[in-house]
Amino acid sequence: MSDGPGAGPDRVDDGAAEQPTVRILADLHEIVDDSRIPAGARWTLAEAGRQLDANLVHLPAGQRVATHTEPDLDVMLVVVAGSGAVGAPDDPQFVANGNLVWLPRGSTRTVTAGENGLSYLTVHRRRPGLQIKARSGP
Repeated sequence: MSDGPGAGPDRVDDGAAEQPTVRILADLHEIVDDSRIPAGARWTLAEAGRQLDANLVHLPAGQRVATHTEPDLDVMLVVVAGSGAVGAPDDPQFVANGNLVWLPRGSTRTVTAGENGLSYLTVHRRRPGLQIKARSGP
């Protein structure tokens, strides 16, 4: 026995929240070739409600990201153009277009662009926003 049209599990509820949809966010090749931002983040994932952070970063020839340690997050780095070196200052790994690099949390790393520059995408779990908390103690 049917309750009539629109009464089953496929019924659309006009008051329901919008369902997330799959969509193309950017063409990385176009962004890499766009020189309006000569260095730094050329694209950043900024979708509301996301669980990931992602950035497309470009470093001109010879520039580098200073040595640092990421204590909390694993980072996936995908080289989308150029070449360079990634890793600990005393053990850099050569990287080139198409390489996929894992930067485990707690690792010390630096990123240095080669002679033709380096463009790479980083992806990691989203950091929680800053929160104001009550001071503990007297």
